[in-house]
Amino acid sequence: MSTHELYTTDPGENVWQVPASGAARFNWEYDGGRERLLALYQKGKDKQWDGNQRIDWDLEVDPYDPLGTPDEVLNLYGTRHWAKMTERDKGDLRRHYTAWQFSQFLHGEQGAMVCAARIVESVPDLDAKFYSATQTMDEARHAEIYGRFLHEKIGMLYPINDNLQGLLGDTLRDSRWDMPYLGMQVLIEGLALAAFGMIRDTTDKPLPKQILSYVMQDEARHVAFGRMALRDYYRQLTDAELREREEFVIEGCYLMRDRIRGVEVLENFGIPKREAEEISEQSEFLQLFRKLLFSRIVPCVKDIGLWGERLQKAYLDMGVFDLGDSNLDLLMTQDEELAEALDAERFAAEEAARVAEVEAAITQSTDAS
Repeated sequence: MSTHELYTTDPGENVWQVPASGAARFNWEYDGGRERLLALYQKGKDKQWDGNQRIDWDLEVDPYDPLGTPDEVLNLYGTRHWAKMTERDKGDLRRHYTAWQFSQFLHGEQGAMVCAARIVESVPDLDAKFYSATQTMDEARHAEIYGRFLHEKIGMLYPINDNLQGLLGDTLRDSRWDMPYLGMQVLIEGLALAAFGMIRDTTDKPLPKQILSYVMQDEARHVAFGRMALRDYYRQLTDAELREREEFVIEGCYLMRDRIRGVEVLENFGIPKREAEEISEQSEFLQLFRKLLFSRIVPCVKDIGLWGERLQKAYLDMGVFDLGDSNLDLLMTQDEELAEALDAERFAAEEAARVAEVEAAITQSTDAS
């Protein structure tokens, strides 16, 4: 079945064209490079994996409760609409929310793949080109996996959120080579990691937990790469150049906080847009997500050297200024360790099953003789 047939609303043309600007840069110095970045490049090569093999796609998923979402988390819970809903309606709502969330993940990962390829093209340093090439492969794998989950397990997709598309377009249209780092690695990936982590840590369903854990293991490297490259570069910029980038961050953060809410889902259930926005704004889940959203972005922005007075004031206004002191390295380490622990648990279970199978065969053979 064509993906176009699975969209809840018409996404428009199959191909979205973003005019490219800026220079492709070659570097003829092939010896040396930053030790930390080359080590990250080596790690990126070592940690490649195949989504067909590492993920257990035989695990069943109930499309009407893919994540095990409690009633209280759904935005319509407690509203006048909830009382009118049948159990089937509530299952449909869970399916739509999961389709909307994972569709935005899918579109974002394709954007990350394009941005990583753009970085390979435009970044002046060869060590950064090497690492970005591994990230491009990572993002392709993530898009493949999210697309497969939506096609095979949910059977429904949502078009890209208009505001996410706008932020992605602004990132790609900018001719400055560092903007794909800033827009994608810091802002959009920061948003995605918050959403991935919230679902990973709350779902009791094994397949989405596997997918999110393994994707987040890769993303920990991507964030580290963005921090290294931008921290080095931003030390060289003038105050005016830093202010321009801080303005971009401020606008992007307000946009993500205020406009990416899943209102499209409620509209598909016949709720007028204005009421859908009001219901979403009153959601305790949304308030918690907004707080978590900035847990990755604020410390990263501070770490790379964008911490001017206007940016600090914006974060005070959003109530997330204190997150600037969060330990981002610890969060990234935990992301990697959770994926490794999940692997160890799965492999131990598979090994135990194999041992039991062999022992049963031996017992059966002994009894027969």
